[in-house]
Amino acid sequence: MLQTRPGHRYARLMSVGGYRGSRVVDNAEMCTMIDSSDEWIRQRTGIVERRWATDDETPLSMSVAAARKAIERAGLVPDQISAIIVSTVSHFKQTPSLACEVAAELGCPAPAAFDISAACAGFSYGVGLAEGMIRSGSSDYVLVIGVEVLSRLTDFDDRSTAFLFSDGAGAVVVGPSDVPGIGPTVWGSDPKATKVIEIGDWKQLTTAGETPYIHMDGRTVFLWATTFIADKTKEALALAGLAPDELDVFIPHQANNRITDSMLRHLKLPESVVVSRDIVHMGNSSAASVPLGMEALLESGEATSGQTALIIGFGAGLVFSGQVVTLP
Repeated sequence: MLQTRPGHRYARLMSVGGYRGSRVVDNAEMCTMIDSSDEWIRQRTGIVERRWATDDETPLSMSVAAARKAIERAGLVPDQISAIIVSTVSHFKQTPSLACEVAAELGCPAPAAFDISAACAGFSYGVGLAEGMIRSGSSDYVLVIGVEVLSRLTDFDDRSTAFLFSDGAGAVVVGPSDVPGIGPTVWGSDPKATKVIEIGDWKQLTTAGETPYIHMDGRTVFLWATTFIADKTKEALALAGLAPDELDVFIPHQANNRITDSMLRHLKLPESVVVSRDIVHMGNSSAASVPLGMEALLESGEATSGQTALIIGFGAGLVFSGQVVTLP
């Protein structure tokens, strides 16, 4: 009979770390690149400014910076990391994975290392995978990173999307726990909507020396997020055994403040729940948006360690993923 490896009973987020692109681009500067206005951008999205990477800031350098913070805050050293999961759509080569490059930079001896492509839901996908790895016994400490440099994939001739995107990395260490720290993951996809958000053919990189751009049907995404995804947030909360008035913090993917407002109405969360609005000064950083929002709330004192937080990500695929977690 096959043997299985005994795992840990539960898993939890031990720490979070982030890194934001160092170039601050406010709406006034943005409107020198596109035909728009500060008022229009604020009303449509809530964005006041966004963070872009400079030429010397890469997915690797930002990932490593965020990871070092998370590992140190967890009270660990790189030698103790047994697996690395990186979610990104902007690592511009097929292999080796960005996770393997992060492992080399950090000096981790021999971790499992792989990338996933789940767009703006990728961080939550990674948390769900890490929780299963720890409970199955295949890993003890898993580093989960969401990182993007979306400014390099932005079509500045498309005034409907050009002002949205930003660059950064967020990382958490997921480790064993004696009590539940990560609720059931609610995830899935809509295979009929694969063309709603997409990045062009990567063959452009070699045939024309150009970077493919992000294309998005914003109206379809807005309707999907404010109806179907709002229902999935309810499901994640229910599976975690919590009523809306028992939740402390809500950290949705930072896509659009109007989407967040609609979700709040749908969930009927009490005013006491702290809501992440990191998009205002960060923009949409896709896979990095949830961990960056989490770090910002903890560093500002708006949220505190031990509180329950509902996280949800949704994006190209169309894919979604969410769960309730105890904040590190």
